[in-house]
Amino acid sequence: MIRYSLVCDGGHGFESWFRGSDDFDAQSARGLVSCPICDTVKVTKQLMAPAIARTDKARKPPVSDGLPLAADTAPEQAAAQPVALIDEKQLELRAMLRELRKHVSENSENVGKGFADEARKIHYGETEQRSIYGEASAAEAKELQEEGVAFHPLPVLPDDRN
Repeated sequence: MIRYSLVCDGGHGFESWFRGSDDFDAQSARGLVSCPICDTVKVTKQLMAPAIARTDKARKPPVSDGLPLAADTAPEQAAAQPVALIDEKQLELRAMLRELRKHVSENSENVGKGFADEARKIHYGETEQRSIYGEASAAEAKELQEEGVAFHPLPVLPDDRN
């Protein structure tokens, strides 16, 4: 496993683990790597030095002015504290987005990867008007937009990818 330092186009830095560079590239290309702060999928790797554990020397515990650092404290003192990554408003927004996705899936037809073709057929009157949802590549979405086909992307939340 490799730990990468990542940064989004909004400047937020974070870390994530991957089996290798190819896994990062594949997941990033599929839009599965997103910033935990702003949820953008425009993420790149940062330059970083590899961390290689040495086995030939015993590690000395770090000391600062004769006082032990946090790493040297007893396990009960260094117990994990709860950390909120998102606030209440963001939780509410995510709940509303989940409800939107649920409503669309319950009240529309899933046309899968054929979304772009089916949306065009509906737009040009080749098939009956109805609500659909499915998958489209970025290039297909751009073409639909240029043709004037009305559609809205459904947001994918980080929780939905796990």
